Amino acid sequence: MGTRVKKLEQKSTDPIIKFQPELLKKMHKLMVLDRCLEERLIKMSKGGDGFFWIGGPGEEAFGVPLGLLAQKGQGLDYDYFHFHYRSSGTALALGASVIDTIRQMRTVATDPYSRGRNFVNHYCIPEWNVMPVAPTIETQYSTVIGTAIAQKKHGGTGISIVTGGDAGTAEGDFHSCLVWANRPANPLPILITVTNNGFGISTSYEGQHGEGQISNWAKAFEDMPGRTINGNDPIETYLAIQEAMNFIRKERRPYLLEVLTSRLHGHSSSSGANRVDEPDCITMFEERLLKFQIISNGEKEKVWDACRSECDEAFQQVKAEKYPDADDIWNGIFVEGLSDSYPKKGGS
Repeated sequence: MGTRVKKLEQKSTDPIIKFQPELLKKMHKLMVLDRCLEERLIKMSKGGDGFFWIGGPGEEAFGVPLGLLAQKGQGLDYDYFHFHYRSSGTALALGASVIDTIRQMRTVATDPYSRGRNFVNHYCIPEWNVMPVAPTIETQYSTVIGTAIAQKKHGGTGISIVTGGDAGTAEGDFHSCLVWANRPANPLPILITVTNNGFGISTSYEGQHGEGQISNWAKAFEDMPGRTINGNDPIETYLAIQEAMNFIRKERRPYLLEVLTSRLHGHSSSSGANRVDEPDCITMFEERLLKFQIISNGEKEKVWDACRSECDEAFQQVKAEKYPDADDIWNGIFVEGLSDSYPKKGGS
């Protein structure tokens, strides 16, 4: 796994020198905050303060740049997000707070995403066009077609963004997305991303993908760019996402981006969520920031201390918050509320 990611070597002239120091520091802080949040969620799962955990430690170098580069807002003039369950870095970069993700992990009533009724990292933020994350595998590749069609009819520069994993590309939803996005009669403005961490639960990537690189699927469509990037490098990732977004906003056509990442805590709490020996994107990024004197060791430690404290303090607050009442399960089912005639106790 580590060798697979390292095959994409950095160039001799590091493009980090083209970035403003403040942007690099912001990226670093968000990546660290995301890691501290995920580590807190794992502790909650192991300590009985939450239930099932699934998340994206190791994917911070992709998730954070994606959120920073998006056009955030509500409605067709802004980007729509169709996430999977490893998207906490993007949510934080958009402006989400760690306490709300901890609330969802704790399944308390104050969880703004699902009122304590869904797995952690299953976001739903209407005011930012973050569509509800489904626990079913890869169905987001089908739902993204809908918002992209609406945006194509509407005009403007808003795009639809979908994220998913490498194993999920075996699902028909992924291939339906490719076909619908590339119809000559109506190509769609979709950024189709696949984070390839080398595993589908416990099955290794190498024995399953006859197409080689997942980005090779783009070759089936004449006008669709496809690219594979090193998702452990936030600079390469930032530039690649920026290039892809610029193409989609201008051409109103899809772009397929395969992002090679690490998976630092396994699949989920069901596989133990223990730390594994794979390349760490934050450690490698910090080495470059120190080399180019963007931050000092002291500044780096202050960032880690502040992010850990933020997560710890949020956890202590959430522990005192209430779980949802049983009757609350009926809230949020219909946009206009639940009719008095709706059967709540069974029957037809």
